Amino acid sequence: MPDTLMIRGGTCHALYAFEVAYAIDLETAERRIAAATERQTVKQKRRAPASFEYRPAPLRVTLDAESLPLGAYATAPAVEIVLYDFGAVSVSYDIDLVGPFRGLPALSAELYGNERLLADARRQVERLLGALGEAAVRPRIADFVEDYAIFVIEEFSTPCEPAGLWTTHAATVAQILRAEAAPLSQQEIHDATASHLSFGADDATFIDTDAALLFDREGDDVRAVIELANTQLLEMRYLDLRLDTALDQAYEMLSRQRGQRFPLLDRASPNVRRVAELQLDSAILFEQVTNALKLIGDQYLARVYGLVSRRFQLAAWDATITRKLQTIESIYSKMVDRAATRRMEVLEWIIIVLITVSILLPFLPGLGGK
Repeated sequence: MPDTLMIRGGTCHALYAFEVAYAIDLETAERRIAAATERQTVKQKRRAPASFEYRPAPLRVTLDAESLPLGAYATAPAVEIVLYDFGAVSVSYDIDLVGPFRGLPALSAELYGNERLLADARRQVERLLGALGEAAVRPRIADFVEDYAIFVIEEFSTPCEPAGLWTTHAATVAQILRAEAAPLSQQEIHDATASHLSFGADDATFIDTDAALLFDREGDDVRAVIELANTQLLEMRYLDLRLDTALDQAYEMLSRQRGQRFPLLDRASPNVRRVAELQLDSAILFEQVTNALKLIGDQYLARVYGLVSRRFQLAAWDATITRKLQTIESIYSKMVDRAATRRMEVLEWIIIVLITVSILLPFLPGLGGK
């Protein structure tokens, strides 16, 4: 029965992803915080091809932290922070899940939008950023954060078939995934548990928009992929906001350029350079984020990434950002063309003035010569 199911071994990983810099030099960062660091790679327990890897591999840092209570649970007295070269970090709090399975919906609801954990995560990021020094290029912690919870259950006290999680225990699983302590409707239960997959006969992975549930003794590789996807979602949101700001600035610059009445006093060049910088920075960040993890072949981890991408709607974010980058490119081209036209107009005026002067010179007393 669902009410008597007990967890013998398991951990909840509460994730908080932050945008902290334009880029992070991971080699320099590793030297500056050499203690308690390791380079993270996908362990390839699922027979993933050799080309399945991070490029470059993120840096994982372990820091001491205060244990924070969460209802009947508490976080471990340490946090793990994963640093990515594209300027993002992911803070992870571990919570021991030993106890009744029916207690997890309350924990999931407690984690959803938990202000205390969020504030502590931001303090940990500020602390780490201070230690990074010049390894963080153009450091700045963004105002928003992308949080996510991964519940990893390694073993139940009594045998439980993976299929039972989307049949017998589907209601509890849905509450965990939707961070709801109250019972859900059958429609909501079906929608929450629909996105699941398994590699073997003794594991199951459920992925939703705010939480994931892994019934797996070796779930580190799956967790790493989900953590990266959550960080990519943060970067997509950040880049989308940044492009909105860039478009507003570009439209304003283009309007000022269009309203310029005196070509000889044209100041378009700084505006063109500024739009070019915005376009280049955004395009580089977009390329780094979307190519951080190489997935080749019909492998289990690739399926996991595809499933979490659909839940996070990363393809929609990708299309939106691509469209905005193209719009900025169009504005940049118009500004360059307009600036070139203005320069031609200035040259034409100079030529007209020189021709006029050459015509008038012979008729001006004392200037026309003999």
